[in-house]
Amino acid sequence: MRADWGSAAALKLDGISCERDDRLLFQNLSATVQGGDILQVQGPNGSGKTTLLRVLTGISTEYRGELTWCGQPVGQNSFDYHRNLLYIGHLPAVKRSLTPEENLDWYCGMNNGLGREEISRALAEVGLAGYEDVPSYRLSAGQLRRVALARLYLSPARVWILDEPFTAIDVHGVAKLRELFSHHAKSGGILILTTHQDLGIEQVKMLNLLEFTGEGA
Repeated sequence: MRADWGSAAALKLDGISCERDDRLLFQNLSATVQGGDILQVQGPNGSGKTTLLRVLTGISTEYRGELTWCGQPVGQNSFDYHRNLLYIGHLPAVKRSLTPEENLDWYCGMNNGLGREEISRALAEVGLAGYEDVPSYRLSAGQLRRVALARLYLSPARVWILDEPFTAIDVHGVAKLRELFSHHAKSGGILILTTHQDLGIEQVKMLNLLEFTGEGA
């Protein structure tokens, strides 16, 4: 499904600072995330976790500092960076008028051209075997979340950025995601995520946003 990318340094944050509504969220945040790293972003609600993820994905450009990908500023290397990026945020980003299979077929067509067999396998991995042709508007919030997470089994992206991926996922689903995250890192991929759960993975690195602001919230 994906190559072994090795462990070359990939994503670097240098002096990143963000404000929201005239309030400092964090400042002078610097970190290097290499192939094989799992970085868990921590902090209380309102500390800027989602804001940081939006900065890293390019959705938000309201920050100071520099992001570099493979040694080049992201702004100068945007195409290569974004083709290596998969972001799953709070919302599942699933078109409700389409079936799970149709949603994922569109995603694969935009990224790697995988076919129905791979899509069916990915849906089975997230516990949605038999739901391939059900209109997404008939699915529960947890099922919609699993449609979104099925992209992880189909994506060729090296960098996964996930905002609370365990939301509305049952215990079995959480265990499978932990296994997938570990495999992605061992293959040389990068995972940056927020979660209130203990990942239970040895190689996890922690980034607490409270260490980068004097406000403590």
